[in-house]
Amino acid sequence: MRRKPELLELDGNEETMNAFYLTTGQRLTFTALMVLSFMAALDGSSISVALPALAMELHASAIEAFWAGTSYLLCCAICQPIFGSLSILFCRKIFIMIAIFFFFIGAILAGSAHNVFRLLLGRSLQGIGGGGLITLTGIVIADYVPLKRRAVYFGLLSSTWALGSVIGPVIGGCFAERSTWRWMFYINFPFIGIGRFLIVCFMPRSSTLGAFRTQFHKIDFIGIFIFVISASSFLIPLSWGGIMFPWNSWHTLAALILGIMGLVAFGAYECLYSTFPLIPPVIFRNKSTAISLIGYCAMGFLLWCELYYLPLYFEAVKGYNSIIAGVALFPATLTIAPIAILTGSLIAVTGNCYWTVLTSWALCTLGLGLLCLLQVETSTPAWIFLCMVSGLGFGTGIPAIAVAVQASVLPEHVSIAITLSTFSRSFGQALGVAVGGATFENRARTILLQNSRLASVADRYSRDAFDVLNFLDQTDKATRFQIRSAYVQSLRAIWAIGVGVSGITLIVSMFAKRHNIG
Repeated sequence: MRRKPELLELDGNEETMNAFYLTTGQRLTFTALMVLSFMAALDGSSISVALPALAMELHASAIEAFWAGTSYLLCCAICQPIFGSLSILFCRKIFIMIAIFFFFIGAILAGSAHNVFRLLLGRSLQGIGGGGLITLTGIVIADYVPLKRRAVYFGLLSSTWALGSVIGPVIGGCFAERSTWRWMFYINFPFIGIGRFLIVCFMPRSSTLGAFRTQFHKIDFIGIFIFVISASSFLIPLSWGGIMFPWNSWHTLAALILGIMGLVAFGAYECLYSTFPLIPPVIFRNKSTAISLIGYCAMGFLLWCELYYLPLYFEAVKGYNSIIAGVALFPATLTIAPIAILTGSLIAVTGNCYWTVLTSWALCTLGLGLLCLLQVETSTPAWIFLCMVSGLGFGTGIPAIAVAVQASVLPEHVSIAITLSTFSRSFGQALGVAVGGATFENRARTILLQNSRLASVADRYSRDAFDVLNFLDQTDKATRFQIRSAYVQSLRAIWAIGVGVSGITLIVSMFAKRHNIG
């Protein structure tokens, strides 16, 4: 049987609770997992700005370059429930090492790639490893830390993840412009080395060898198969809709319908036939848990709407290059890290996360509403302020919702609840990119078609917004302003949808139970 995590014994009084500490091995393990989570977040976001340079050197088409970024995110999302479920049956340490191995091999293949197939294979393996690391980090925190103190550590984890996601595009842009895109993958090696050394030397290993055969028979192979096929069929067309194929094409619609049907079949199998389900249906019978997971999905949706489409405002509308555009994101994103840590500390002191969750959704709603005020000629101090409020909402919400999910489930379901939290966030990210892209494309096309001078380029510049950058340098001032105005209005439609999603989630979150985590 798996040994219980090494926790300091708590006698329930306040003095002992305040004296809680991690052992040296646990601290170093947590440090290693933070380093690896930062690496996974950095790798997931850094490639976006380097795709043109990558495509040129490998002679890749635009579609192939697109998959270089998307394959990582898809594999990362799909593999998270699998790593979480298997780590419950077997040793956490083994699966962390497996995730590191996948990430390492993927980085080698991608960094040394001289053809597109090798690059995509490497990115997919990195995604598998990254998904495992993101999920297992949260599970290990739950193993080591009692619920009340857990908010602080999830605040640190959230800040690390946010920091890696934000710095990634800046680092990727620097490598692409100043050196080579291959360094985006080689830079992972020091993180892998430090993380692996600390995990091997300091993370306690639980013994499951005696019960391996029993645990092996508990693996939900059929459920895993149905889930992987169904989730892939659903997420892949979300990523290619409006890029590879139109949203109303049979390629997109057929895959989406098959994915939805498969997920329904997966749910039916887990409820009716699986003895040890990959995702226990009992978790969703708790109203508060379901609301919190919906909130995590909405948080991923909103965050990636902003991370993906706010740079478009800075590059296409304000005229910044890719590196400066990445820096311009800092008011919206670097606020996440300190606020996440502060929120975790506040929850630990008060023992209540209910009002923190509601505050986060109120800030997100306000922040996305403020983004609707962005104009072509908005001054730098103005857009810094307008972008900052949403970051406060994200920083408050990510650790608060993570604790809310865990507080609403039984102790034996905490690990799978954390797994579902990270998957819900990744699922929301995919939805955010897809819905944001479809909204921008349709709105921009409508606006450009209404202008007789721009109607001929409406299809081209609504589907490939960054392609307009070269055109803007060659056209007159009046036309530049008209195109930039069209882009601002199109982005405003995305922010308006975000306001709606955030506002609805705020209302729904009010019906969650107020759990005492003291």
